[in-house]
Amino acid sequence: MSGIYIHIPFCRKACHYCNFHFSTQTQHLDAFVEALLKEMVLQKNYLQDPIQTVYFGGGTPSLLQQTHLEKITNSLQKHFNLSDLKEFTLEANPDDISFEKTKLWKSLGINRLSIGVQSFQQEALNWMNRAHTAAQSFASIEYVKAAGIHNLSTDLIYGTPHLSDHDLIKDIEILNGYEIPHISAYALTVEEKTALHSLIQQQKMKDVDTEKQVRHFEIVVSNLHNYGYEHYEISNFAQPGHQSRHNTNYWKGIPYLGLGPSAHSFNAHSRQWNVANNQLYIKSIQEGNVPFEIENLEETTRYNEYMMISLRLLEGVDMEAIDARFGTAFLVHTKSIMEALFKEGKLIKTNKGFAIAKEARFLADGISSEFFIV
Repeated sequence: MSGIYIHIPFCRKACHYCNFHFSTQTQHLDAFVEALLKEMVLQKNYLQDPIQTVYFGGGTPSLLQQTHLEKITNSLQKHFNLSDLKEFTLEANPDDISFEKTKLWKSLGINRLSIGVQSFQQEALNWMNRAHTAAQSFASIEYVKAAGIHNLSTDLIYGTPHLSDHDLIKDIEILNGYEIPHISAYALTVEEKTALHSLIQQQKMKDVDTEKQVRHFEIVVSNLHNYGYEHYEISNFAQPGHQSRHNTNYWKGIPYLGLGPSAHSFNAHSRQWNVANNQLYIKSIQEGNVPFEIENLEETTRYNEYMMISLRLLEGVDMEAIDARFGTAFLVHTKSIMEALFKEGKLIKTNKGFAIAKEARFLADGISSEFFIV
């Protein structure tokens, strides 16, 4: 099984915190779609297995018009084996969602939507410079449910200066009330070269309050647990049977093809990524070349990535898998690091190995880096 990720690099408005590749110059959307169709032809042999998941990410995929989506889905069906397709996700912003659009998406085979709500608190949305309003978030969920797409995911961002503990709890209550089956909750991070980073440096905005973020993380985890959500990955929560297939396959090392500017591809032996420049991408594709860089993955890199991903997952690290994939030396290394972390209370034992203790999950990235071989 394999997956396809399609990056739509356009947005109506630049959110202050975002560091993904995008452009607000939507007049180039038609040229981009034509280049994307040509890239599918050029890359149609990258994956050998049937495609089980397709994911439209961005950027803002919900900006695509009907003609764009029809061309893209038709090309996917023509050039890839979609006979075993299980999950077809499209990321959508609330201000783009209507009953009619959702019916169109469903007619094209899209069976899952990821809605960028971020918060139902208008003050928090204004601070993030989101294009949509809280009222549009409520309406978008109603439209999607009425149109018959019930496999939904929503994004929440916590730890922002204007989001109180009470507001965060209210956001979670609203999502539970709508019976949203999947929630992705992210701590606000300040990335370099973003508007938010610049505004903080100029002291025009408050910096991140780490203590508040830890407290918000604990609020998210405890409240969603009480509502029956499984905390299956550090930032992801799902009702039984509604884990994201596409992202789970990423985390389990399943091959995938990335299409579009800045998109990454992985085939278990190497990773490659397209140029993060819309005009260079379009020009290269028009000339018959996919503009990418490639990294052949050394054993230590694959081990480091396995540890980083596994320690973000509920099931944690499988010691037998380390032995089988990487050999005795890596197993010995892992044991030598984990012993100290057990003593510090940061790890717990599982049937197959170990996972991060509940109390230390907010520190997952730092804990996994302890195991890295450089």
